[in-house]
Amino acid sequence: MALENSLSATELLEQFDNKKMSAAEYAHDVIALKEAAAYLNAISHFDSDLMLSNAKRADEARENGNAGALCGLPIVAKDNINTVSFPTTGGTRALQENTPVTNAGVVTAVEAAGGYIGGKSGMHELAFGIISNNAVTGPIRNPHNPDLIPGGSSGGTASAVGAGIFPVGLGTDTGASVRLPVALCSIIGFRPTVGRYANDGIVPISQTRDAAGPMARIALIDSVLAGQPTAMARKGMSGVVLGVPKEVFFDNVEVVVETAVRDALAELEKAGAKLVDVSLADLWLLNEAIGFPVALYEVMRELPDYLAMHAPSVSFEILVPTIGSPDVAGVIGSQMGDVAIPEAAYRAAMNEHRPAMQAKNAAAFADHELTALAFPTTPLCARPIGDDETVSLNGVDQPTFPTFIRNTDLGSNIAVPGISLPCAVAGDLPVGIELEGLAGGDGDPVSLAFAIEATLTR
Repeated sequence: MALENSLSATELLEQFDNKKMSAAEYAHDVIALKEAAAYLNAISHFDSDLMLSNAKRADEARENGNAGALCGLPIVAKDNINTVSFPTTGGTRALQENTPVTNAGVVTAVEAAGGYIGGKSGMHELAFGIISNNAVTGPIRNPHNPDLIPGGSSGGTASAVGAGIFPVGLGTDTGASVRLPVALCSIIGFRPTVGRYANDGIVPISQTRDAAGPMARIALIDSVLAGQPTAMARKGMSGVVLGVPKEVFFDNVEVVVETAVRDALAELEKAGAKLVDVSLADLWLLNEAIGFPVALYEVMRELPDYLAMHAPSVSFEILVPTIGSPDVAGVIGSQMGDVAIPEAAYRAAMNEHRPAMQAKNAAAFADHELTALAFPTTPLCARPIGDDETVSLNGVDQPTFPTFIRNTDLGSNIAVPGISLPCAVAGDLPVGIELEGLAGGDGDPVSLAFAIEATLTR
């Protein structure tokens, strides 16, 4: 369950501006909450003295009339995002002592707006997984039930924000890694169009698919990271057309998940939204030819380049044998032999299959005049820590990784924005509903998400 301090980022900043609370006072709260929730193993690096120093500096800036948009706001950042004030380890053994000499671009943007990185969060090793059961740093736990996974790979950020330790966090998303954990931890999370935010200084998988993303109340953070105001003009459901996919997204979904999402859609329709059944069958035919061929081909080139630039004492050859999580070791190891993704498959994915998918997706939006697609973020709720290889879904064991990422994977392969927000549920575990837009139209799903949140909670 969430801890005592549940103020959103916007509410906190209002408290700071109105002098109802100082940034230093709030920093003391965060320190106490972090200690109280240590059992979650969500935080990988933390420095109480540094937090208090940053908060006091923010209070002085505000007093002197120099408060930026995020002045005094502490943000927890996933441990694959470069920070000069904390190590950046990617959750892997060889980088445990690595502290980069430059911040990632998203961190620079946060600090330029007066915010600061209050700590780093744990993750699935090298971001190559979705359970955050890291063999090097230990399992991260779900704030709603510590026996369950928080999702991943940004599991520590979702757990820390979902527990109320931090008001907002930064994660990264290649195939699911922001949207899945926020769905399992009952918060909001946004994967923007690739390139909307700076992508430098992040331990990479794929420049084509990787995107940093905010987790929690996201509009303010989005405007800072994008360097432009986020349009928030939409106030209700009038004129909203939601595409409800006919294939795959609702297939073999856990009953509590389907009920929660269908009920949410019914409420939105009652409030004025139009629901349209949409076929995306042609996209799914191409999807498998893109996901792994792109990610695996690119990581074998981009990860060595990152190490050479940001961790020069750790070569790729040093890092690989020390990978602790069996699933990650298996994935990377598979690309070092004869079964590695061939360049021809990668070129076909990038030059043929992906453009075809993007065109078909844009055509579906145009044909139905869609505002967004709407579907369950993931087919099932959180499962027990330790179900690394298989999970039970509707009474049948299914492979864990592809089952959890099934609904988020398609959008990430074509680099479109997606936002997951919580649904009201009858049971104990969170369920997420995802809204997916068109590449470059990030303001639409963000604005729509807040209008939907207001509609569902009124």
